[in-house]
Amino acid sequence: MKSQTFERAETSAPVTASQDDAMESTPPVIQLKNILLPLDFSEMSLKSLQYAIPFAKQFGAKLTLLHVAQPVDYTVDFTNLVSLGSEHFAALEKQLEDIRTTNIPSDLPVDIVVRHNFVFDGIVEVARQIRADLIITTTHGYTGLKHLMMGSTAENIVRRAPCPVLVVREVEHDFV
Repeated sequence: MKSQTFERAETSAPVTASQDDAMESTPPVIQLKNILLPLDFSEMSLKSLQYAIPFAKQFGAKLTLLHVAQPVDYTVDFTNLVSLGSEHFAALEKQLEDIRTTNIPSDLPVDIVVRHNFVFDGIVEVARQIRADLIITTTHGYTGLKHLMMGSTAENIVRRAPCPVLVVREVEHDFV
């Protein structure tokens, strides 16, 4: 088998000072204003902060930290969902606030949202409400029977999200 080497040809003229100034004044092609971070408080979900914070700084975007509390008890027809008490919501909001103060620079704008819903439904719903430009989520990477039984929240988010989704894996090449 013969290998081929490709060389890149220089086809563009050198950039002049006036062209350089024009490039600097051109607005970025991608504009992120709202970044949604679904968090389940696991160490893996917090890895999404490694990506979200630099994106928010670079684009001047607001971060929305979201925790979706899945219904605990329901009937076969899903009519009697047990709702969480206000104390439980306050405790979840406090956990998100602790993450905010511990991990996120104070100069970044952050909203905190807690919802009671099925996880991927709640994430997609909030993404639509805040008009998210990007969702940064993580995957636990379940395979086999565990994936079959639990499904993939990340996969469902990607399939139904109203915006692009960056899925951060536990053990893969990181670019931050």
